[in-house]
Amino acid sequence: MKVRFVRINENAVQPRYSTDSAAGADICALPGTDTVIQPGETVMIHTGIAMETPDGYAALVYARSGMASKRGLAPANKVGVIDPDYRGEVMVALHNHSSEAQIVKGGERIAQIVITPFVRADFTESDSLSDTARGKGGFGSTGTF
Repeated sequence: MKVRFVRINENAVQPRYSTDSAAGADICALPGTDTVIQPGETVMIHTGIAMETPDGYAALVYARSGMASKRGLAPANKVGVIDPDYRGEVMVALHNHSSEAQIVKGGERIAQIVITPFVRADFTESDSLSDTARGKGGFGSTGTF
């Protein structure tokens, strides 16, 4: 699948897969823009790219596992959703979950994008819902083991 992108900034780094089997393409902070993120702070990190996700697909922005587990940096909204009609700059709201200030260096891989199909639902109001064994059981209702 081809996903077109443009460099809003000439220094922007093209999204790239780190391995032949990687599901997510790494996206990088805009080179030349080192950013300090204090503990508990969320900062919008520029990538310098915009992209054209095909109709019927979304680009989902996920944390990079090493950055999240080793440095406490992950997208503030957990998973960002880039709709196929969005043409603005791809930005990542990175949140510092650690107890130390973290420096995000320009050009550093900050998140990964997974292109995935989606289905739009036709929400229909009803007077009732079908019965299931679980019923209205919510958080934790199925147990832990």
